[in-house]
Amino acid sequence: MSIKRARLIYNPTSGREEIKRRLPDILQRLERGGIETSCHATESEGDATIAASEAADRGFDMIIAAGGDGTLYEVINGLATKESRPPLGILPLGTTNDFARGLGIPKQWESACDLIIQQFKRPIDLGKANERYFINIAGGGSLTELTYEVPSKLKTMIGQLAYYMKGLEKMTRLRPTELILQADEIGEMHEEIMLFLICNSNSVGGFEKLAPDATIDDGLLDVIVLKKCNLGEFIRIASLALRGEHLHDPHVVHFQTRALQVTTPDYIQLNLDGEYGGTLPCTFNILPSHLEIFVDEEGNTTYK
Repeated sequence: MSIKRARLIYNPTSGREEIKRRLPDILQRLERGGIETSCHATESEGDATIAASEAADRGFDMIIAAGGDGTLYEVINGLATKESRPPLGILPLGTTNDFARGLGIPKQWESACDLIIQQFKRPIDLGKANERYFINIAGGGSLTELTYEVPSKLKTMIGQLAYYMKGLEKMTRLRPTELILQADEIGEMHEEIMLFLICNSNSVGGFEKLAPDATIDDGLLDVIVLKKCNLGEFIRIASLALRGEHLHDPHVVHFQTRALQVTTPDYIQLNLDGEYGGTLPCTFNILPSHLEIFVDEEGNTTYK
């Protein structure tokens, strides 16, 4: 059995600090599977991006991202610009793991390690937002800001509940904002909106059917726009989204595209994979089959 060299980049505070407790067992399991693994623990924002970039330059056979969607976002931003991009393994040990959920990567660390050991790779698309990259979701609007407004200490203490608490707080202050979208498929759309989402997979914000037509290797971005509505209408549409029945609601605009420009006369922050991604205006593009991810060859595994 040939030995592979991996660089494990992990966030020690992710998922109520589970990674710190599991790290010796994870390394042992990978080692027994023929993967010689060295580690990098992140210390500050952007650290995982630098670590992933350096690991690619040093010729590691693979990168493993251990943490939540934020860690994954930083890692892919360190890899996306490289000419030679090592395949990526994911250990979904964060508070939110939307991309792993959509890809069926198990939350249980043993099973996630085994997927990496099996070495079956699937090419996936990446999204690009100006000069940043995202793997799962880009968006804007007041509710999309809550993921990076929740303090890391609170996430460590109470996990997913921290997001629900912040969401309830922000719902009472929902306000529409003016937005201009331009894409070949729709021409120009000028609308008052509550939020917009640009999806690369069907799993977003804990909603497994938010973008039911989205797949990670179709070379397309799925765009969902929620038009101006009141709080009652918003709650009704959110309940439809849980069942994947929201796309035909008159308040919802949905289309697929390879490129999109979004501008606004207002101040709108961008959310990229749950992290702050700057402000509008922004040009979004899809990079088809830009990165390889370790997944289950038969497609039978699930996040749960």
